Amino acid sequence: SVREYIRHPGAVVVLAVLPDGRLVFERQFRYPLGLAFIELPAGKLDAGESIEACARRELREEVGYEAEHWTHVGTMHPCIGYSDEHIEVFVATALRYVGHQWDEGEFLEILSLSLDEARSAMQRGELTDGKTLSALFMAAGHLPVTP
Repeated sequence: SVREYIRHPGAVVVLAVLPDGRLVFERQFRYPLGLAFIELPAGKLDAGESIEACARRELREEVGYEAEHWTHVGTMHPCIGYSDEHIEVFVATALRYVGHQWDEGEFLEILSLSLDEARSAMQRGELTDGKTLSALFMAAGHLPVTP
């Protein structure tokens, strides 16, 4: 039998932790569904780019932060039935705001949420992005406990 699937270069998703323990999110319009979604910063690997370099680039470009400390917490495979895509999950701490570098035509609303606020947004159906939900679950043991 013939199997068709999508070849994907790979991607990263970053849980950027602010000094108060809140996480940096973005609200971005996604054309396939015609809706704006709350997501963690993420993006595809460029040809020849390491996963660490991609994570640093996406954090800077999308939400304007650089991080001193990086932890790779694992790999997810979001589309196992039709793609070889893998997404590498990172936690970034000791953040410094340096300003975003959006692509032409890109506009993102930057926001920060505590884990409880993110959980509430999930329960209300406001946070439904699969990579974000998976990354939050995967990184739970690597995030600071906030009061």
